[in-house]
Amino acid sequence: MNQLVSTEWLDENKEKVKILDASWHLPNANRNSFEEFKSKHIINSIFFDIDKNSNQKTNLPHMLPSKEDWEIIVSDLGISNSDHIVVYDNSDVFSSCRVWYTFLYFGHDPKLISVLDGDFKKWINEERPISQKIINIEKSKYIAKENTSLVINKDQVNKNIVSEKFQLIDARGEQRFLGLQTEPRKELKSGNIKGSINLPFQKLLKEDRTFKKKDKLIEIFKTKKVSLEKEMVFTCGSGVTACVLGLANSIISGKKPVIYDGSWAEYGLK
Repeated sequence: MNQLVSTEWLDENKEKVKILDASWHLPNANRNSFEEFKSKHIINSIFFDIDKNSNQKTNLPHMLPSKEDWEIIVSDLGISNSDHIVVYDNSDVFSSCRVWYTFLYFGHDPKLISVLDGDFKKWINEERPISQKIINIEKSKYIAKENTSLVINKDQVNKNIVSEKFQLIDARGEQRFLGLQTEPRKELKSGNIKGSINLPFQKLLKEDRTFKKKDKLIEIFKTKKVSLEKEMVFTCGSGVTACVLGLANSIISGKKPVIYDGSWAEYGLK
């Protein structure tokens, strides 16, 4: 798998790949990612709206869309099955990993979907080329193939509390996990899923927002008493930062991530 590419690599290959800006902010952040994109973005990039490009038939935030809807979404972005896609974001929650996961779920070649290591912040700090220009898109004909083994539902989560078939790992911050901090969505109670392990996603990143090296990631997982041999499923507030853990585990194991898509937005409903 080709989980990460460096800013240097992207700068050298920016004409050969499709670049997506997947910036997304928590509801209480008071930031508009599309307005920020319009003011500056990596040259040649296309905006990817995580909220809009998700399942619109549910009240739960950014759940996976249907296969048919995903084919329309990706075709409208002008992306083909053979394109190498690089996703980045300019948000605190590393939302690019969610888009990386979604492409894997819908069968994109794992060697052809990557996250920009260090994100937009690193790109800006290195004074690499940015633009305000919105590029013209020629529609494509994208064909998706769902891999339903990469997602689990609430029923499976509840059964696992007894069976302990997999380890459920929660990417939220410790205060939220322990129920000491109120959730950003007011319809949710505080707390966590019984038996889940807390591994805040920020622990996997260095100060420059690049991922820590594989041996360090292994150490962090082990410190949290996670067995690297046993199956893992990732959860968080609404399925976004769970994918950061999923990417880290993919670096460690080469496996595609399995996500509880409803996450706490579903499980924690009052």
